[in-house]
This record gives sequence, structure tokens and C-alpha cells, in this order.
Amino acid sequence: MTLLIDIGIIILCILALWYGAIWIVGSATRIARRTGLSELIIGLTVVALGTSAPEFAVTLVSAFNGQSDISVGNIVGSNIFNLGFILGGVALVSVVKTTRPLIHRDGAALLVSSLILLFFLRDLTLSRLEGGIFVALLIGYVLYLISQGQDMGDEIPEGEFSPLDVGRLIAGLALIVGGGHFLVESASEIARFAGISEWVIGVTIVAAGTSAPEMATSLTAVLRGQHGLSAGNLIGSDLFNVLGVLGVAGMIQPLQVDAEAIESVLMLSGMILLVLLMLRSRWELSRWEGGLLVLIGVARWLFDFLG
Repeated sequence: MTLLIDIGIIILCILALWYGAIWIVGSATRIARRTGLSELIIGLTVVALGTSAPEFAVTLVSAFNGQSDISVGNIVGSNIFNLGFILGGVALVSVVKTTRPLIHRDGAALLVSSLILLFFLRDLTLSRLEGGIFVALLIGYVLYLISQGQDMGDEIPEGEFSPLDVGRLIAGLALIVGGGHFLVESASEIARFAGISEWVIGVTIVAAGTSAPEMATSLTAVLRGQHGLSAGNLIGSDLFNVLGVLGVAGMIQPLQVDAEAIESVLMLSGMILLVLLMLRSRWELSRWEGGLLVLIGVARWLFDFLG
């Protein structure tokens, strides 16, 4: 009975994270517009942070609770989920067009950041200094984009400011924080009940749940015919997750992880390289390539659970 309750709580928490992120992005964007911020700045800060808010909440809650495996596993798993299930699924619906800057600039930055993460975790610990380096790299990357007048592919929601947006922002933050807290608690209970490590739970179930905003954004883009936006959104969000979310979490609390982390980060690096090669081929991601990414995502889940 307790197991069923925990599963129900996880489902409710995923919904809370989904709607919380949507409310935060929409209301914060309109508030930022009211203050006179440009759409470039809004996209690089408010929208990027909003779609990564579930990962931020879960990772920080886990770090404060001493559950570093869920903290890091959530980010690594979310990034693999984004590039496997979500990007692959989008390509199954329609061929995804890409651009040279997305591959040579953003994709390369994501690959390098994952390799740096692999190096940092060689001692199974992400220290405060290493977290600070990640945050510094993210700031440098964002400043570079601003100097070039470009963004990370995040879509700016439309709409005019309303006083209700302040209430929506507060409600969204409450859903994110509350959903993140109870998601971690219930996932940990399931891990203990089933005899599965917290790393596996973090890299699979929790990761899929916190990827809800990215999934919503990518599916919305496909339905609107903005297929190229999906790849940009996912790569940008993955980069923000590694440098921003893990960076801040590491600065607050050094993160110690299980040895399984090395294999998963290696898998993430390989997935990123494969996606970049696919996107570079003919500057698009075909349906069969999308199907292959989905199959790799399924295989990775089976590998984590059975391993």
C-alpha cells in the first residue's frame, strides 16, 4: 500500500513540476517584459531557468538532504532523456532541421561540459571549487551569446503583463519547490523498498519527471511547425543543467556519487557525440535517426534497472 502511495505522489509531483515550470516561465517573462528587459536577456535567463526549474529544485533538495546520487543522477538522466526520448520522439513526428551554430557552438559546449563533468567526478565527488568553475563557465557562455546577439534556442512565451502574473509566479515557485521535495522523498522510498540504488532512481524516474517542461516545449514546437526549435531548446537546457544546476548545487554542498555515475556520464557523453554527428549529417535529424535515439534511451533504462 505504501508503495502505491509513493507512486501516486510521484505522478502528482511530476504534474506539479510541469505546471509550475509553465507558470514560472509565462508569468516571469511577462513581468520581465514589463521591466523593459529584451527578449534575448529573457530567453537566456528567465526562460532557461524556468524550464530547468524542476531539475534545480530536485537537485538542490537532494543536495541539502545529503542524497548526492539523486542530485547528480537527476541531471545526467534528464540530459540523456532529453536527447534520447524527447529529441528522438520529436524526430519521429517530423524531421528536425538544424543550424551550423547549434552544432559548432552550443553542441560543442555541451559535449565539452559533459567531459569536464566526467573529469570532475573521477574521485566520485563534485567539490565546491568544481561547482564554481561550472557556474563561471555558464556566465562566460551567456556573456558570449549576448555579445553575439544570440540565444540558446528557448522560445519566448507571448502575452501582456497582468497583476495576476505575480500570483502565478509565486504559485509556480511553490509547486516547483513542493513537487521537487516530495518527488525526492517518494523516489527514495521506492528505491529502498525495491532494493534499487538512489543513483538508478535519480537517473531514470526522477530524471524523466523533471524533464516535463522540456517535453512540453518540444512537443509544442512540433505542433506549431517550429521543428528546429526542439533541438535548440533541448541542447540549451542540457547545457544549463550541467553548468548551472550542478554548478550551484556543488557550490552549496559538495556532491559525492556512486561509482555508477562514471558509466552514466560516459553514456551521456557518447549520446551527445552521437546526436551531434546525426544533426551534422545533412543538417537534420531524420525519422530513422530519431527512432534510433529512442531505442538507445529504452536500452539505457533497461541497463540501469537490470544493472
